Amino acid sequence: MTTESTPAPLSAACPSCGAQVAYAPGTTTLKCGSCGAVRDIASEHLTIREHSYDEWQAKHGGLQVAALTAAVELRCQNCGAQTETTNVSSACQFCGGALVATTVPDGVVQPEAVVPFKVDRDGARDHFKQWVGSRWFAPNSLKEVGSTEGLKGTYIPHWTFDAQTATDYSGQRGDYYYVTRTRTVSDGKGGSRTETYQERRTRWRDASGHVSRFFDDVLVVASHHLERKQLDQMGPWSLADAKPYQDEWVTGYSALRYDVTPRDGAKEARDEMRGVIKGDVERDIGGDEQRIHDMDVTYSEAMFKLVLMPLWIATYLHAGKSFQVLVNANTGKVVGERPYSAVKITLAVIAALVVVAGIVAIVLATRR
Repeated sequence: MTTESTPAPLSAACPSCGAQVAYAPGTTTLKCGSCGAVRDIASEHLTIREHSYDEWQAKHGGLQVAALTAAVELRCQNCGAQTETTNVSSACQFCGGALVATTVPDGVVQPEAVVPFKVDRDGARDHFKQWVGSRWFAPNSLKEVGSTEGLKGTYIPHWTFDAQTATDYSGQRGDYYYVTRTRTVSDGKGGSRTETYQERRTRWRDASGHVSRFFDDVLVVASHHLERKQLDQMGPWSLADAKPYQDEWVTGYSALRYDVTPRDGAKEARDEMRGVIKGDVERDIGGDEQRIHDMDVTYSEAMFKLVLMPLWIATYLHAGKSFQVLVNANTGKVVGERPYSAVKITLAVIAALVVVAGIVAIVLATRR
């Protein structure tokens, strides 16, 4: 079952020449790729809303998995072709026209916010070239890779979670104290001598208490389409740049639908919150060391929303092999795969061994 949205599908045709328009990174306009005409994105009366997690879970929790696999049918306003997709936005496979979903399966959360592209395609290529040129132990030929073979602008879904937490804990506080001990050591002349020293010990006592903390915008990646390790390295994201979601911000780019359910996202967010709360408990216990036996965390006022984050996904060929690099289109940060030069690594190891051998030779010579 799908639910129709009220707004009509966004027209991505230029009013001047009829060519396709796309969001222009770093601006608040749509720009025609043919004649250069621009159209402002009006969003003065929109706000970013958050949803009550408990209310949403009670209403839609049972639909989460099935809803995520349901495709929606889009009609290209440029050529009229019909396309089925699970993405939020895409491009027509026949004419390249912009497709933005205006129907969604029942129970699927729609984006509430988007961090628009700030780095344009040329900027992404520049960041990529700098990244290529700074790779240690890279083959010399890698530096000749001047541009990507494929560069695609894509919005990746992320959940943000808010929660008020209250935690009752029990554990132990450890305080250091010192006792004077004696030991027998060599006197350096073939004999021995007795010396005193301070031995550190820990005095433990029971501790219990209560801590509270409000968490705002705990971020969780909501897609399995890209390698999680790389996506986790793309932050920190500037959520201060987030705008209320409008189709205009994603026009001309693909935008993935989430495949991490709100329930799974909430679990990951709470695990992250517990890590922070653990630090709060240790500080509250005080002392030099802490042992935590139990933390009873209560979550309340839980809110969440779906935010789209911008990435340039770059693919380049080197020595017949394809490598993928991600460029954060908000900050310009680059994370990706790269080849290594076995020759350079071998030479570096040999050089290090020569240096070590030289140091050893000098030390041995001074002892003769």
